Amino acid sequence: MPVQVKLLFAVADAEHARFVRPAEADNTLHSFSRPNPDEGHAGSADHPHAQDKEKIAAWVAEQLNHAAATYDELVLVAPAHTLSVIREHLNKQAATKVIGTLDKDLAKTSDHELWPHIKHWVRPVHREELL
Repeated sequence: MPVQVKLLFAVADAEHARFVRPAEADNTLHSFSRPNPDEGHAGSADHPHAQDKEKIAAWVAEQLNHAAATYDELVLVAPAHTLSVIREHLNKQAATKVIGTLDKDLAKTSDHELWPHIKHWVRPVHREELL
């Protein structure tokens, strides 16, 4: 049986952030306020509401650093300035897991509408063939 790679998308802008994982069974996207859904409640209520544009980006990097053991690959999705601040604050373990970046503001985009922008990073689901 193929091993499922734990892929995480960090989607942010200057005011909002969320973390998105494709489901193992069917690759549907599921957003969480923290990289590890077991560490908090789903949704966006857990992240700080900061006016400083760099605070959200630094918070995203902090969450990614803290949860680096819970994912194998990471894709960062944010406008250019936010991307650079996130990357600047990633520790070595998290930084080595970055497989791609997307310079777009998609933080308020629904999971369904996010799919076309990120689908090329998501591996196909391997299903066992029924004999």
